[in-house]
Amino acid sequence: MSSLAHLYLTNNQLEGGDPHSFARLCSLQSLYLSRNNLSGQLSKFVQILFSTCAQNSLEELYLSGNDLVGSLPDLTNLSSLELLYLNNNQLSGVISEIHFSKLSKLQYLDLSSNSLVLDIHADWIPPFQLNYIRLGSCKMGPDFPKWLQTQKDFSYLDISDAGISDIFPSWFWSLCRNVRIMNLTSNQIRGTFANLTVEFSYFPRLHLSSNKLEGPIPSVLSITSYLDLSYNKLSGSISFLCSSAAIYLGFLDLSRNNVSGQVLDRLTHLENLVMLDLSYNALSGKIPTTIGSVFRIETLKLRSNRFVGQLPSSLKNCTSLVVIDVGDNKLSGPIPEWLGVSLKNLVILMLSSNHFNGSLPSQLCHLTHIQILDFSMNNISRSIPKCLNNLTTLAQIGHSGQEITHSFGNSNSTYQYEDDATFIWKGRMQTYKNTLGLVKRIDLSSNRLTGEIPSEITHLVGLVSLNLSRNQLTGQIAPKIGNLQSLDSLDLSRNHIDGRIPTSLSLIDRLSFLDLSYNNLSGKIPIGTQLQAFDPSVYAGNPQLCGPPLKKMCVDEDERGPSGQTNFIDQEDKDELITLGFYITMGIGFAVGFWGVCSTMIFSRSTHGDTHT
Repeated sequence: MSSLAHLYLTNNQLEGGDPHSFARLCSLQSLYLSRNNLSGQLSKFVQILFSTCAQNSLEELYLSGNDLVGSLPDLTNLSSLELLYLNNNQLSGVISEIHFSKLSKLQYLDLSSNSLVLDIHADWIPPFQLNYIRLGSCKMGPDFPKWLQTQKDFSYLDISDAGISDIFPSWFWSLCRNVRIMNLTSNQIRGTFANLTVEFSYFPRLHLSSNKLEGPIPSVLSITSYLDLSYNKLSGSISFLCSSAAIYLGFLDLSRNNVSGQVLDRLTHLENLVMLDLSYNALSGKIPTTIGSVFRIETLKLRSNRFVGQLPSSLKNCTSLVVIDVGDNKLSGPIPEWLGVSLKNLVILMLSSNHFNGSLPSQLCHLTHIQILDFSMNNISRSIPKCLNNLTTLAQIGHSGQEITHSFGNSNSTYQYEDDATFIWKGRMQTYKNTLGLVKRIDLSSNRLTGEIPSEITHLVGLVSLNLSRNQLTGQIAPKIGNLQSLDSLDLSRNHIDGRIPTSLSLIDRLSFLDLSYNNLSGKIPIGTQLQAFDPSVYAGNPQLCGPPLKKMCVDEDERGPSGQTNFIDQEDKDELITLGFYITMGIGFAVGFWGVCSTMIFSRSTHGDTHT
């Protein structure tokens, strides 16, 4: 096929690394081999590919997402190359300006997600004007690469995780007027946004998280569609949100900064906002009632601030909400019934570490999509609703996906983001993102709940974590607790639960964290690989418990030596032996009696016959 100009073989399972078959493709302009299983040295691959006549015609080369290794080869012969994608391979080594010295037509360059080092002379003037620059994970710091100031019209810039610890150069923002996407995350960029006057031609996506930026947030940054400034040292207020230009803002993450003050009650213009994360700051006052006018919002995170008052009832207008996390504040009042009535799309609801009081409304049982329900460390009282078995997603084994993903934008451009969540897991604070969709948990710990644990909770077979510790719960552990085969963590400690530990608990083979300490449990700990493997401390504070792994022996063990069964099973065995012995004895007795009677009759008849004869 010597006239072939465009060859698309992306997303297959092609192997090898010797493309000898392209030797006669002198008209080849586009070669797409991304996301295959190509392996071997990239330099050898390119050498074979372009020792042919194709080197004169090739304009687009996609080799991303393969297993090619080695350093970047000499590309100077590819004089017609406009687009080069080598991202997500296993490339390493040093790149200098020599590699690109003759690529005057190059417009798109993607070397991201490799282990390359860019060592380019400060005075180098590239022969090209790039529109698309993606060099994430390529080390080029500590200074901003000065060759960038020669690129006057880029729309995409990714120099994330590049080892840059510089301040923004005076020339930098003037180059960003036409930028649509900028990613500078995971560097150590310092300084402030002082005197920032850039006028964006579009509404760009700015990824600036995980740096050391300080000072107030300028209002000009509200003219964006996506703004991530998380994990910095920014201060001041969030008054920039009041700008009418923020109308196109769809994603705003200011978490883990030093932003303070109150959230002004002027949010009605944020009609396109889908995600708002203000967590881990020093914001105070009440949550503004105008948050209810942000109708499209799907994710609302206000964790670890100083908010007071009740959840504004206007939130019930935000029927698209999927995630609410207002944990670790000073919010108070009862848990609103409208959470379960109006917000039926909720997947994550976290109200932990506040001052909420009253009872758990039964309307929460309408949250059929809920996966994480965390009301821990509040003042909630009374009993746990028995209707928990109506939580459909928790009552199903499996999951819809590892991530919890959202989309926003318009018909011209759609963006996605993944939710994350931070909570106590097995006694430690953990943050989940890529696997958040796997987590199904209920945490009602550290409240004033009373009554028995409803047996309906054993219908939630998808639960991975259940924490009811530090309450005033009574009664027994449901005998069918073993139905929760997906449980990885179970904490019922520091309650007033009595009775035996159900035998079925030993059948949950995924259980890796257990705490039943400081209750009124009694009897022998059921024998099972899981339950004997835990540290004895998980059973502490239950004086009537006995058997391994505790040192206290059970009464039947003292008399007969260690038994392989629990008291419950021993009792069943004793009943079974008694029953079996009874029937055996009865059978033997019947047989002996029957044959005794018969033999007597036979003997009698025989004797009578002899006498008669």
